[in-house]
Parts: sequence; structure tokens; C-alpha cells
Amino acid sequence: MVPWATLLLLGLLFCCCLGHGSQTGAPRVYLTYKELLETRTARPFSFNFNTSDYRILLVDQDQERLYLGARDFLVALDLHNINKEPLIIHWPALPNQENECRLAGKGQRGECFNYIRLMEPLNRTHLYACGTGAYHPVCSLINRGWRSEEYLFRIVPHSLEPGKGKCPYDPRQSSMAVLINNTLYAGVHVDFMGTDAALFRTMGPRPAIRTEQHDSRWLYDPVFLQAHVIPDSSDHNDDKLYFFFREKALEGAVGPAVLARVGRVCLNDDGGQRSLLNKWTTFLKARLVCSVIGEDGVETFFDELRDVFLLPTQDEKHPLLYGVFSTLGSVFRGSAVCVYSMADIRTVFNGPFAHKEGHNYQWGPYTGRVPYPRPGACPGGTFTPGLRSTREFSDELVTFVRAHPLMFHAVYPLQRRPLLVRTNVPYSFTTLAVDLVDAVDGRYEVLFLGTDQGTVQKVIVLPKEQGILEELTLEEVEVFRVPAPVKTLWISSKRQQLYVSSDMGVSQLTLHRCREYGEVCADCCLARDPYCAWDGQRCARYSHTAKRRSRRQDIKHGDPLRQCRGFNAKAKTFWKPDLCLADCLLPAFTEMQWGLRTQGMLFPSRSPCPHHSRTAIK
Repeated sequence: MVPWATLLLLGLLFCCCLGHGSQTGAPRVYLTYKELLETRTARPFSFNFNTSDYRILLVDQDQERLYLGARDFLVALDLHNINKEPLIIHWPALPNQENECRLAGKGQRGECFNYIRLMEPLNRTHLYACGTGAYHPVCSLINRGWRSEEYLFRIVPHSLEPGKGKCPYDPRQSSMAVLINNTLYAGVHVDFMGTDAALFRTMGPRPAIRTEQHDSRWLYDPVFLQAHVIPDSSDHNDDKLYFFFREKALEGAVGPAVLARVGRVCLNDDGGQRSLLNKWTTFLKARLVCSVIGEDGVETFFDELRDVFLLPTQDEKHPLLYGVFSTLGSVFRGSAVCVYSMADIRTVFNGPFAHKEGHNYQWGPYTGRVPYPRPGACPGGTFTPGLRSTREFSDELVTFVRAHPLMFHAVYPLQRRPLLVRTNVPYSFTTLAVDLVDAVDGRYEVLFLGTDQGTVQKVIVLPKEQGILEELTLEEVEVFRVPAPVKTLWISSKRQQLYVSSDMGVSQLTLHRCREYGEVCADCCLARDPYCAWDGQRCARYSHTAKRRSRRQDIKHGDPLRQCRGFNAKAKTFWKPDLCLADCLLPAFTEMQWGLRTQGMLFPSRSPCPHHSRTAIK
């Protein structure tokens, strides 16, 4: 029998370490690349060929294919097993184009190759793909067949065409593209020098149009990220393309140097009749704010938008928008995730326009008369049923749109604060994906966050009393043999898989590794992972069909005393509190090794201390 005083001391030490381990960003489980492979829950793409810059460009659920773009290659992978008979197209730049690229002074950073940047479904059997073509953008049709069983994946002969306005010249420049009803919308730099950035519409039955050229009020050295079609009403004439980017601030030296933006245009915009000919007449943009207010009242902004993820809801008009932001100042460095509602975004676009009288004036709300129909409204929509085309817009309206593309108010996140923040850590978030997971006590949003160190974190954020949020980092895993920043993430809830890409490779991960939390009920309960529950014998994937009598899970509270009563009464666990950080232990015990065989006690078999790998805490 262990003396009660010893038990009390061990309990205090355990609670101290547990509190330390729950600090922001400290993962419950950390797995190195080797340890991740040992779990048999990861499958790195093992086919080696001379390429790099892997990007997940398209996922086809019907054909169960994952399409990658890389340097000189297009790759089609099986969603169930990315190493099962991959289909590969070698698409290098033409030799004369490579020579011209090098003669122009390029190539020192590997630019004189064909980097695939666009792959969109054109119809049931063909894809439309574009690459940089060694500073000669080029596009082509790709035949993929009717079914994946055909194993068909090849370039359609004689389908090559110039890719200007669809794909960037420079592979280092970010771009975005989406193909809607055979019409391509692309945010891209359209010249060799990379000075002319535009939102283009090409292909399809409507005329080709773009943003105003060399007008910093519209676009000011933008970095394009993503574009999505989001309906604004039940009338399809109101459908708009919402796109996300960051750009230099119009304010110049006042305020941040870079700002995050959300922009939008109407899909049925045909340009103006006399002014803004072949230019957007419905283009508007607004600032996305992601900030925290310190104890001194000073607001710190995360202005560099890195990635966005749209989480669908039951109403297709109101998806949730998740944004990954960073700030890289000389004094402060950090990352944050903010969540926005479409209702708040639309409210800003329906609000006042930003206006500036001259160079020596401050920006303020426009207080004059706003033309009818309201700038940004789509012709033939809910509020303009009598208009058939934007070419029927008045000259007054078109002139106003040209001078006032920016909204005065900014879009703030839900609760006017970030969902999670990371500061004073040796990494930054680069991308994210979100999964909705049903657990015993409710539905939870699980965030998968890629970092510039080549790891992926799994995080949940729980609401507590008085509006306080509790952030739990469930796990962090090293995804690649050679660490490299995570470029793209794609999640499959149906297959319970996460697909991750970087410059150096692609990997397929299971969304959960429940057994890594431990071998007793308390371990599983303390993990608070919505994917996992104690099934009476082990920590396993939670299932609605499992027997409720033996199923144990508590995401909100993580209370093993209540959940695990009657389980593991004879469990033998081994705990080493010296593995916790020394500042949470009494100095007299920092060098002592503690071993405890419990009889009915519920200490975890894995250390809750942060940043200990699986092997370090066994």
C-alpha cells in the first residue's frame, strides 16, 4: 500500500505537469517521421523521379483520383492508396523555350522548367491543365477517360495553346484559378516581368475581361490565393466569385505594409459599354482583419493571409471561412487562425465605400450619392431584375466603380478575435483543412494545420465559460523524411484520410492514431480526441454503432474519474514525472526517477508534457 502522503505528492506533481503540458501549442502526442511510419497510419509517395514542387491541384471524388502538379510532371494518384499504380505525364518545356528563358537571364533558381499550376475539370472525361512553360505559359487538354479503371491519363494531341492570363510566367508567383461552366477565372501575373497582375476571365461564351490595368486602387502587387463561387441568393444571376488575396496597403507608410483582402465579381459581368470596356464593372474588395488586443490595449494584426478553407454548412450561401494568417515583424512573429461568416462579409460589401479626396487626405466613408443600381450588384439579379447586362449600367455607375473598388469597413472574425494564436514558436502556419467530427457529446471542428517546418498539427478549440476558448493540440507529426514547408492539404472525411504535399513529396495520413494516446481508458479520455473513444478494451476509432455501455469519451471535460470507473482497475502503468519540464517540479525531485504500479489509479501511461516524442515518453 502506497502511503497517502506519497500519493498526494505524486498527485500534485502530476497535476503540475498536466497543467504545463496543456499550454497553448503543446501537443498531446508528438511523432517523428520514423515513429509516424511505425504506426502504419502514413503512406509517403514512394515513386522517385526527377521532379519537385508537388502541389495538390484537384481531387476527383467520382474517379477517386488525386491530381498533382509538379515540375515537368502531372500525376494522378489513387485516393485509397497513393502508391497504387500512379499515372504520370511527363510535360517538359520545349527546348527552344528553355534556351530563351536562360538567355533572358532566368534559370538561376530553376525557373526554366514547366511548373504545373492549374488543373481543372473541363468535362466528365477531360481536364484542363496549364504550366509555366519556362516563362512561356502553356495549356492543354488532358484525357482521363470515363472511369479510373481505364487507367487513361494523357495529353490530347494538338490541344496545346498559349496560357497567358491563365498561368503565371514565374513559378515563384502565386496564382489562383477555377473553371466554372467551361469559363476560366484566374488571378495571375500576365507579363514576363511580373508587374501586371489581374483577375482574368477567359474561355467560355462570355467576352474575356480583366481588372483595370496598372491601377493600385484595384490591385496593388497582389498575391492571389484562392477563388470560390458562393451564391448570394436563390437567383443564379446573383452568383459571385469570391476570391482571397493579400496585397500592399494603399495607405503606404501609414498602417501595415500588407493587408489581407476578400474580393468579389459577378459571374455574369460583361464589362462596360463605353467606360471599363472589357473590364470588370462589379469588382469590389474589402479588408480581412485578424488581430488580438493585448493587456495594454494595443491591437496586434496578423495581416499576411496564407491560406483559406471554406467549410460547407447546410446552407450553401453561408459557408464558414477559415483563414491562416501570419506576421513577420522584426519584434513580433506569430500565426493565427480566424473564422469569418458570409453574413459579415456581405454586410461589409453592402456598407459604405472607401473614399479619398486627394493624396494629402485621409481615407473615409463616401458620403455622396451612390448610383443606382448599387455598385457591385449583378444584372438580372434580385435587386436588378430589369437589367440584362452590365453594359446597360449607366456611365455614372461605371465611373463610380472605377474610382471606388474598396469598401470602407473591414471584415472582422467571429467574436472579433482569432480562433487560435501561436506566438514565440519556431514555426509558422502555412495551410489548413477542417473536418467536422461527431463525438459522444457533440460535433467538433478539427483543424489540421501545416507548418513551414514540415509538420501537421491536429487542433480543436472548445468553448468554456464566459466566452473563453480552450485550445487543445491533440498531436503533431513530422510528415516528410526531409522537412519542408507544407504547401497544400486536402482532407477526405469519407475515407478518413489527409493528403499533404510539399516541395519534396506527397504523403497520405490517417486522420487518427488513437492507440498512440495510451493503453488504458484514462489515456484515451485525457486525449480528448473526437476521433477516438475507449471501446472497453483499447483506444480506438469512435463509431456511432459501437456498444454504448463500453464506449467512453469526454471531449468537453476529459474527466477519466467519471468516464473510466470500472475500467483498468488492474492496469499497470509507469509514469516518469522527471520527463516534465523542470520548472514545474520541485527542485528536490528534478533528478529522481519515479515508478509507480497503480492498483485502480488512473495516471496516464504517456507523459502529458509538451514536445516529447513517443519513444521519449515510453
